Amino acid sequence: MALFARSFRTGLTLGLLVAAAVVAAGVIYEKYDTRTLKRTIRRDAVLCGVNANFPGFASKDASGNWTGFDVDICRAVAAAIFNDPKKVTFIPLDANDRLTALQNRTVDILSRNTTWSMSRETGYDLNFAAVTYYDGEGFMTRKDRSVDSALELGGSRICVQTGTTTQLNLSDFFRANNMTYDEMKFDKAAEMIKAYDEGRCDVVTTDMSQLYSYRLNLAKPDNNVILADVISKEPLAPVVRLRDDDWMMIVKWTVYAMLNAEELGVSSQNIDEALKSKKPDVMRLVGTEGAYGEELGLTKDWAARIIRHVGNYGEVYDRNVGSGSKLAIPRGLNQLWSTGGIQYAPPIR
Repeated sequence: MALFARSFRTGLTLGLLVAAAVVAAGVIYEKYDTRTLKRTIRRDAVLCGVNANFPGFASKDASGNWTGFDVDICRAVAAAIFNDPKKVTFIPLDANDRLTALQNRTVDILSRNTTWSMSRETGYDLNFAAVTYYDGEGFMTRKDRSVDSALELGGSRICVQTGTTTQLNLSDFFRANNMTYDEMKFDKAAEMIKAYDEGRCDVVTTDMSQLYSYRLNLAKPDNNVILADVISKEPLAPVVRLRDDDWMMIVKWTVYAMLNAEELGVSSQNIDEALKSKKPDVMRLVGTEGAYGEELGLTKDWAARIIRHVGNYGEVYDRNVGSGSKLAIPRGLNQLWSTGGIQYAPPIR
């Protein structure tokens, strides 16, 4: 008993000392308890980091409004919180400063074609919320080279952006296949594409989604071909800070709500009918049964707000990068699991 008492007192003393140290080092405590939702509400806007110019995913239209797949992810979060998808401040970020901008709270969410990898989570103290787009690295070259496979690219001059997983994958692919290449490195994507368009390199490599987008802006788009080869896994996901659990839950379940809505056939066109549904899965989604929104710190109709203002996952995909857009990228892996893809969301229940 005496031993237990001494152990208890020792443990209590250590606990108090640790607590005192945490309070004394307020900056450390603040790092791990960011209360992003409260700050976002006080600010009356979500701060969203996006690509500076990536048509289909993030770019400004002729009227100066931000549009795109990644843009809509942030608008969906704003809709869930404020019932207003316009309450977002978009902050364009380069590849080299995107992760540090999130670390230092320049943004609340990074929704910027960023590949989920282990080193990015462990090295930057960040969390990837949920995969919004399954991508992979590919190659674009000119048609007149008559190249059908990436295995025919040996000896090519290849444009690549530094500070990306693309550069690492490129090296791995050529080394694994005993091929040589001349690497032409660029800090910015715009410089890389300009160099390719001017003929300074034979090939440009990046994620397939980006190749489709960049091809639209080339001087002669039809003279360029995107090879079928995909040489890497590039799961793209919105990113938040580590140990910001409440905010992580909101961003993650915003994505899952959009996926579940598509699977259940609930869209921006029929959301009013869905609110009258007696199907249990639909009722839990739109908030007429359960308290799932309150458990996120939001309202019962949080998911209904997302769907009404932004749409389900399929609607967002089609209008920005799919069949309803200039890119017309086939959904492929980004189809729902029930239709041959691997997009899959946990249930709301």
